[in-house]
Amino acid sequence: MPPTDAGAAAGHAPTTAAGPQPATAGTDGEDTLDLRLPDDFGALLAEVTGTGTAAKADLLGGVGDWGPTTTPVGAFQLLPVRVERDLPVISRWMNDPAVAEFWQLAGAQSVTEAHLLAQLDGDGRSVPCVGLLEGRPMSYWEIYRADLDPLARHYPARPHDTGVHLLIGGVADRGRGLGRALLRAVADLVLDKRFTCARVVAEPDLRNAPSVAAFLSAGFRFAAEVDLPAKRAALMIRDRSSRDVL
Repeated sequence: MPPTDAGAAAGHAPTTAAGPQPATAGTDGEDTLDLRLPDDFGALLAEVTGTGTAAKADLLGGVGDWGPTTTPVGAFQLLPVRVERDLPVISRWMNDPAVAEFWQLAGAQSVTEAHLLAQLDGDGRSVPCVGLLEGRPMSYWEIYRADLDPLARHYPARPHDTGVHLLIGGVADRGRGLGRALLRAVADLVLDKRFTCARVVAEPDLRNAPSVAAFLSAGFRFAAEVDLPAKRAALMIRDRSSRDVL
């Protein structure tokens, strides 16, 4: 299920330390002194607060902080991608013919790397993740703000609509109902962690019948067919209001 847009997750402006300045009078009448911070203060602060390169802020409420969730197939967790750690395995998955047909990211690792960096270096609207099942990397996910994505031009988007892209990595993990179970779990996780989100959406390729079937089995409803730049897609929606029914 290729994304409508590589999306983007934003970077942070570099932190710089100002040189010594003369004391100035504060607005309350007290003198203030502009102190010079250590040159590595910005890096230290990022490490302590989790705002460094490996843990940038996102527009989804901090996917990396959502933690594990219990599913019928085992403990599952979304782990935001770190290129230096995850690129080899994700690139290998992208070169599987069954995956490449729909994601269109086969080729050298640099192809997958460019796709990941477009999100990691962007404004935080899309977060690429590795899915860990019982601690084992076995799937790739993109959790994204559908209302801020080009997809929103093709359907009546609502504020905070959250989108999901998924691929199951290993051949041995396909055809066992894992996709169905994990899609339901991740949709529930989004709704549990993002209180402003009323709907989880997806747009699998209409030709990808197993994927469409997995979304339907996971409690999504078929809303419409939509013509996107790279495909004709099935717009799938899981509503908060019916999550306990479907």
